[in-house]
Amino acid sequence: MKKLFVIFILTALSTFSVTAQTSLPLQYFELAKKLITPTPKNDLVKVNTSSVNAPASSSTLIDFAKTMLGIPYRYATSNPKVGFDCSGFVSYVFNNLGFKVPRSSREFPSVGKETNLENAKVGDVLIFTGTNPRVRKVGHVAIIYSIDADGIKFIHSTSGKEHGVTITPFNDYYKSRFMKVVSII
Repeated sequence: MKKLFVIFILTALSTFSVTAQTSLPLQYFELAKKLITPTPKNDLVKVNTSSVNAPASSSTLIDFAKTMLGIPYRYATSNPKVGFDCSGFVSYVFNNLGFKVPRSSREFPSVGKETNLENAKVGDVLIFTGTNPRVRKVGHVAIIYSIDADGIKFIHSTSGKEHGVTITPFNDYYKSRFMKVVSII
């Protein structure tokens, strides 16, 4: 009976992982195929880390996130075929590269390692309030896209005028909403 249960679980996991691998839209499948390889035992998806160190992990994360630029905003969704809300986008990107993160923006403050903006790096997650900066509750998340002399830029799915996945500068509006930054990579 125990062996039958184990066989059932392995079959279910194998079926799930094959479905998960092929559920990427065609335009993202080629990039994902380069980044993700099946494990020999049970075909579960795992990140190919053989030639990737920490900086490459963040660049791989950003390269994958950039493939979704322009996908429309859609509340409570984490499906590139339909659209993303902010946390749906962030969780989709991290989960597809082998990092376990929450689906809800409200849960992001408790993951990873908290750091400050001065020590933030590309691939870290910015946590913001909702659209009203006076209400100091988590309402938005984004991934740091770049840090240079012009400041921080982040990639996120916004319900604002871009209404989809876009790259935005860390401007005064977002500075007023900023709550914290967490490092997951």
